[in-house]
Amino acid sequence: MAKIIVGMSGGVDSSVAALLLKRQGHEVIGLFMKNWEDDDTDDYCSARQDLEDAQAAAKVIGIPLEAANFADQYRERVFANFLTEYQAGRTPNPDILCNSEIKFKAFLDHAMRLGADKIATGHYAQVREFLGEWQLLKAEDGTKDQSYFLYRLNQAQLAKTLFPLGELYKRDVRKLAAEAGLPNHAKKDSTGICFIGERRFREFLSRYLPKQPGEIRRLDDERVIGQHEGLAYYTLGQREGLGIGGVQGAPEEPWFVAAKDMAKNVLYVVQGHDHLALLRDRLMAGQLSWISAQAPRTHWVYAAKTRYRMPDAACDLEALSANECDVAFAAPQWAVTPGQSVVFYESRVCMGGGVIL
Repeated sequence: MAKIIVGMSGGVDSSVAALLLKRQGHEVIGLFMKNWEDDDTDDYCSARQDLEDAQAAAKVIGIPLEAANFADQYRERVFANFLTEYQAGRTPNPDILCNSEIKFKAFLDHAMRLGADKIATGHYAQVREFLGEWQLLKAEDGTKDQSYFLYRLNQAQLAKTLFPLGELYKRDVRKLAAEAGLPNHAKKDSTGICFIGERRFREFLSRYLPKQPGEIRRLDDERVIGQHEGLAYYTLGQREGLGIGGVQGAPEEPWFVAAKDMAKNVLYVVQGHDHLALLRDRLMAGQLSWISAQAPRTHWVYAAKTRYRMPDAACDLEALSANECDVAFAAPQWAVTPGQSVVFYESRVCMGGGVIL
């Protein structure tokens, strides 16, 4: 029997993770992490309700629940980077940094100080030991797999981590929760910013990054067709919220963000989802992080994701240094976005990745 501290968010996934470990006979303690304090009274901040849900689930499972505040660490390690990246015109993925810096660093360190043997979370992923190394694997449920968000985890972190849901499908998780009488068995999955919650994104970002209006131009001919509120509020491939109505002489097709000129404060758009300006067959990535002690081979066919919901794409690592790599894809990828992460796989094994430059 091991002492396992489970990060409980109040959602059904982390609650079922704790339930399964309890049923396996482990000593299980739930830990609720509070990491955002800037606007606790905001309509979009659900921390209090989440804590109540976690408490109710822990009571049914029959385990104690503790709470820890990592708000300072979150602001310094995650949110500061989040703002810096947006201000530079890139689109960061705070969930990835949140996992590596908070859930599997601050939380892991806290759990070890409490005498835990391992930590567990409700992520859909798997971890195994293979030939003397720890590997991160895709979840059995491909529609819920979250290995993309975990690619920065290292050997020490994986050695202390359990993912009890890795072999389960989401429908089975909800079924287990309902059968066990967990009050959050039907709770909606969170889709907001890690620990900050679901909110109107542009309105939220404007509290920290002031609006800097500028021109929206057609990429094809530089024609001005609208005004943007600030380049930080837009991302490549974005379709909604551009405020572009019917443009004289242009076909009735949707507009997409294709590029940003930070020096001139110009947002460039194109029409049509498959416009050539939205397709790239190469990229460079930096801030590389590999799960294995051995970096991957170059000139070898791997699979890669350039954003979470996109399917795996065949690629070749053409050049690799300690800090950067060049990647060539077998087929063009849509809206490859600086600041997002490219994550590499060999079959079901997540190898690591980097931030798109």
